[in-house]
Amino acid sequence: MKLKELLGYNDIVVQCHDNPDADALASGYALYWYFKAMGKNVRFIYRGRNKIRKSNLLIMVNRLEIPVSYEPDFSDIPELLVVADCQYGQKNITKTEAENIAVIDHHNITVDVPELSEVRSNLGSCSTIVWDMIKKEGLSIDGDKNLSTALYYGLYTDTNRLSEVAHPLDKDMRDSLEYRKDVIIEMTNSNLSLKELKITGKAILDYKYYDDFKYLILQAEKCDPNILGVISDFSLETEGVNVCIAYCVSEYEIKFSVRSCVKEVHANELATFIANGIGGGGGHIYKAGGTVRPEKLREVYYSIYDDKRNSESDEIPEDITEEDILAKMIYDIFNIRIVDYFEKYEIIYAKNTELDITDMKLYEKQPQELGYVKLSDVFPEGTKVEIRTLEGDVNIVIGKESYLMIGIEGEVYPIAKEKLSKSYKELGVQYSRRFEYEPSIKNIDSGEVKKVLKYAHGVISTGKSRIYAKTLDKSVKLFTEWDEEKYYSGDPGDYIAVRDDDKHDIYIIRGRLFHELYKEIV
Repeated sequence: MKLKELLGYNDIVVQCHDNPDADALASGYALYWYFKAMGKNVRFIYRGRNKIRKSNLLIMVNRLEIPVSYEPDFSDIPELLVVADCQYGQKNITKTEAENIAVIDHHNITVDVPELSEVRSNLGSCSTIVWDMIKKEGLSIDGDKNLSTALYYGLYTDTNRLSEVAHPLDKDMRDSLEYRKDVIIEMTNSNLSLKELKITGKAILDYKYYDDFKYLILQAEKCDPNILGVISDFSLETEGVNVCIAYCVSEYEIKFSVRSCVKEVHANELATFIANGIGGGGGHIYKAGGTVRPEKLREVYYSIYDDKRNSESDEIPEDITEEDILAKMIYDIFNIRIVDYFEKYEIIYAKNTELDITDMKLYEKQPQELGYVKLSDVFPEGTKVEIRTLEGDVNIVIGKESYLMIGIEGEVYPIAKEKLSKSYKELGVQYSRRFEYEPSIKNIDSGEVKKVLKYAHGVISTGKSRIYAKTLDKSVKLFTEWDEEKYYSGDPGDYIAVRDDDKHDIYIIRGRLFHELYKEIV
């Protein structure tokens, strides 16, 4: 959906969920700003039983002049209702009648969404979605520091102080906004109440530690999700703890935070693994988090403990709450999935490993147009740059022989000039291809950003690049020879490969791509 599709309506109401957080306020504010700029009659409301009371949100509304109105008894029927940071029909938003409904959200879909909808559950905030949609309409919010500050704070809070930012579009918004630092500081320093301080202490005192894999699980009382980051950050400083998971439960969702201090466990990967099929998770290598939907949790829990479904009414005391039940369920699921995660992988350090190739077949590259970039064509030698891709950011210093290959799905990886010349033939044309997200290169010192494809040249395999490869029968984490700090994951069905001329150049190739890229040498 594009925002311009909504301009056929004049009487518009933007509504966020009943207990607005910073992201709901920011994304709703941005939509209000857009419709106002387009000359529409627009109102921004929230409903429910409780008015905003949290100090950081009151500062946000007042200092940034957010035109939101608390309307618990709202009875008008607008031409168009735009629901922000939630979905129409969910329990966390009071139903408002309207002639037409639109939904903009970044959570997993749990209800039937209308035809007018934009749901991107791979993004860290609804603020990012609205920012991107406004940008695609050719409008700029650069001159509005209040709105820019709201959007930044929406992302900041929904990604646990930016620690769970994973998607490059979230990073692009974060880096481009000119926000009011004084207001951000004021809001972040008003985020923890005395009650929440007590919640933090109680959660830490009631930790559960598992020595086999050196992880902690901590349950907090219902609280702002940012408090979970405070709890897990502090707990990770404990001797003998490599991984920490903190969570809190409400009737609408379960929020959790993941921290890792060892390179063999990527927090974002663990968060995704934990939430698979029951919610969503992501973030950085060492800091991540996610959300679990109660209805999805119940489905998975009962599939494992099916006997609980029939005997639950006999076992549950009368005074136990719905949130207590969910807390027990998610604790059990966390433990099962964390152990499964640790037991799933074999770890390979390419620098110190030579694969046994006796059971591997020999392959050569299929003729496939790829791209390469000589980085000194983009920025001068010696420049510190950040290369942003869908897989994550890579920081390097440009050298005379610094080259990047661009794969068929937009993935980028370093390659030595010697291997490039040996394995590929120049096509003499600019490389041009469309990807979900086009890689970019940022000069860290100046902040200047350039798109990779503008400097990319087309190449095709010479057929001289040969590898030994076989399918994986167990998941692996591979630390490559050129990156000893970050591993690459492979699952059964993917291929592990090694160049025939370099026994330590080991890498993972996705199963769905392998036969498109390589053919067996018989």
